[in-house]
Amino acid sequence: MVGMALHDVHGRPLRSLRVSVTDRCNLRCQYCMPEADYTWLPRNDLLTFEEISRLVDVFAPLGIDRVRLTGGEPLLRRNLPELVERLAAKNSLRDLALTTNGVLLAAQAPDLATSGLHRITVSLDTLDPVRFKALTRFDALPAVLRGIEAARAAFGRLKIDTVVMRGVNDDELVPLLEFGRQVGAEVRFIEYMDVGGATRWSMDAVVSREEMLARITTSSGGVEPLAKEDSAPADRFRLPDGTIFGIISSTTAPFCGSCDRSRLTADGQWYLCLYAPRGLDLLGPLRDGASDDDLRWLVASRWRIRADRGAERRLAEANRDTLVPRRLLEADTHLEMHTRGG
Repeated sequence: MVGMALHDVHGRPLRSLRVSVTDRCNLRCQYCMPEADYTWLPRNDLLTFEEISRLVDVFAPLGIDRVRLTGGEPLLRRNLPELVERLAAKNSLRDLALTTNGVLLAAQAPDLATSGLHRITVSLDTLDPVRFKALTRFDALPAVLRGIEAARAAFGRLKIDTVVMRGVNDDELVPLLEFGRQVGAEVRFIEYMDVGGATRWSMDAVVSREEMLARITTSSGGVEPLAKEDSAPADRFRLPDGTIFGIISSTTAPFCGSCDRSRLTADGQWYLCLYAPRGLDLLGPLRDGASDDDLRWLVASRWRIRADRGAERRLAEANRDTLVPRRLLEADTHLEMHTRGG
């Protein structure tokens, strides 16, 4: 099975793996964790660094060459640079990235860079301190800005992800683009998605790609679309001053047709679609003594029958409402966005 080409029923390869290292987070963002209380995964169920490294080796011969570390907030995982160093040493990986809310980044950015992390993305939804606290329930914007500066110093460049919500932060498109230009970051605007813990989502709150482009064009001049170079979800554009930014339009123009990504939760559940109601348990077989070939067979068998096109299915629904009601989230923490890693 080593070196095999693996595709699902729609011909999509298995290429990108998002690995959640913890389900815990130190913010409570409106679009992800808006409720007051959460149930966390048992600590004994979390994959060890050795287990994560082994599973990446299981996935690699099937096509995985890109890994992104996520959470929850991944920088809450103790000694994370040790995991980065393990993964960075693998010749099979051509891209090793991390997404963080940036709160703890200032102290950790140098060690992450030294350990071999290739790229870093910081989530930043507003530049206004009062609005930041309202969005996240924490007064942490200064810490995030320090983290961005530290990442810039350690990595040279970075990306900034912004979830755009109508009436919340949709008036900050241009200021965020200017901020990105100042700190050497490519900003990616993300349409508000109805996944996991977005219990207050509504279509009325979604600002579409077309609307974002219209607003940016009005303020900044012509917007030139750039050709896609890979299967990354963002459509990229260039402004007259050379500023490049992206828009991920998963809600109004899904990229299901080219989606080559899957997600491994911190307790070893493998999800083939962000909208999937359940995943494949790899933790159990792993700890029960399954060989690498046994695990690889499980992964390959499941990917070959993958037919998920969750965002497209949601787009086609006539009466689109919140995907997962609160009562279901309380019964199954794996339905939460902060558990399956976004």
